[in-house]
Amino acid sequence: MNSDIQWMQRALKLAEYGRGSVSPNPMVGCVIVHQDKIIGEGWHRYYGGPHAEVRAVEDAEKRGNGALLPESTVYVTLEPCSHTGKTPPCADLLIRKNVKRVVVCNGDPNPLVSGNGIRKMQDAGIKVDLDVLSSQGYELNKRFFTGFKQNRPYIILKWAETSDGFLGHENGSPVAISSEFSNMRVHKWRSEEDAILVGFNTALVDNPKLNVRKWVGKDPVRVILDRNLILPETLHVFDNRQPTVIVNYKQQSDLPAEPERYADTSSVAYTQVNPAADEIQQLLYKLNQRKIQSVFVEGGPAVLTSFIKTGLWDEIRRCQSTKILGEGIKAPAPGGILTGSEKIQDDLWTYYKNI
Repeated sequence: MNSDIQWMQRALKLAEYGRGSVSPNPMVGCVIVHQDKIIGEGWHRYYGGPHAEVRAVEDAEKRGNGALLPESTVYVTLEPCSHTGKTPPCADLLIRKNVKRVVVCNGDPNPLVSGNGIRKMQDAGIKVDLDVLSSQGYELNKRFFTGFKQNRPYIILKWAETSDGFLGHENGSPVAISSEFSNMRVHKWRSEEDAILVGFNTALVDNPKLNVRKWVGKDPVRVILDRNLILPETLHVFDNRQPTVIVNYKQQSDLPAEPERYADTSSVAYTQVNPAADEIQQLLYKLNQRKIQSVFVEGGPAVLTSFIKTGLWDEIRRCQSTKILGEGIKAPAPGGILTGSEKIQDDLWTYYKNI
């Protein structure tokens, strides 16, 4: 029904407010409607905190609408959970409140839920309708779905190149390519992803901090490719100011399993990969095991090309400036299909998707 679409659109908008704060949980919004009027709404605000359904029910009760719940419809962007994790099952809450109907955007791919929440509510006599605006819901939580369905994080490749197609000088000396507003956009993107990855040469030559400075948000986990553990410890990536993982052939330790503890992790962790196998595939599997759901790759041409060649990527965000170098390090050729473009000051950003 058209009204279902209207209220689910509102739930999706609410879910978006959790971006950058809820991973590895999905972004979820919830709207409770009685006689075409919202009587309560909420969203999942931070990992480990109350789920969207809990906040929406609390909101309805605070407004004095608790008595209306048995005659109301609950619109939620992801199947209500049916297991006890950091919070009690949301399906049980809706059953206890005796809601009349639940409309779900997407089923939950987590094996601990995966249809169980829906069945539990149906068995309790609640009418459940599925797949309302499901494609929009999937796009919203593509990182969450990729982790469960492909056993790897969602991968975004980003680079800036000159108008004649170079990333920098041949000798590796840095070049300011993108505009200040583009740089702000990149820092916003960093705050939205779980991890940021660069290769050995970028860490050594550019000495990047890989944090969020030109936007307000959390710093991502730094992932550095240093196969033989020879990067000097004077680099910014060893400054113990944010969690850092060094990918190598020799040593293994790791980040805590629970991501909310990353903010308290100042030491460097080590992830060992086998040089005889696909290094990227191994790394992505290990990051996924540690509940890192997305990786923002800002490496040099070798790292970017290796991701493109393996096909283990989901998006490309390419910035083309008006600057001209004439010669230097060639930018990789983007793959996939072009999905859009925009101008930011003099920079042209083009976006690609791997299908």
